[in-house]
Amino acid sequence: MKVLLRSDVTGVGRRGDIVEVKSGYARNFLLPTGAALKANATMEVQAASMRKARDIRDAESREAAETQRSLIEKATVTVAARASANGRLFGSVTEADIVNAIRSATNISLDRHMISMAEHLKELGTATVTATLFDGVVATVNVEVVAK
Repeated sequence: MKVLLRSDVTGVGRRGDIVEVKSGYARNFLLPTGAALKANATMEVQAASMRKARDIRDAESREAAETQRSLIEKATVTVAARASANGRLFGSVTEADIVNAIRSATNISLDRHMISMAEHLKELGTATVTATLFDGVVATVNVEVVAK
């Protein structure tokens, strides 16, 4: 069944795309939730206008993400944590701790899911983590873990 997506659907497509999906998926999920409309011959104009609006919004979001990336990469983010005498932390520094430290240092709010780390930080010192701000815009964050 062909449907016009009214919102981004992971694994299916983006807003304004006309895609072919299984009829059960369309009837049971996409159509009842309002995520899609059943496509017909006259929907091509509506799809084009939705794609144009999506592209304009994406360009603005990409510019904002580039600006945020430059601010985040310039700043050194400091996280204070309780540690033992040999430098091992009691607990660990998580993505949420890094997001809070970025907010304090740069006044930029991020979601914790934007931060990617191989594993949580468990020792004092400096580490590098990445933050995915937008599709293709990735910031490198220098995190310094200090003892409280």
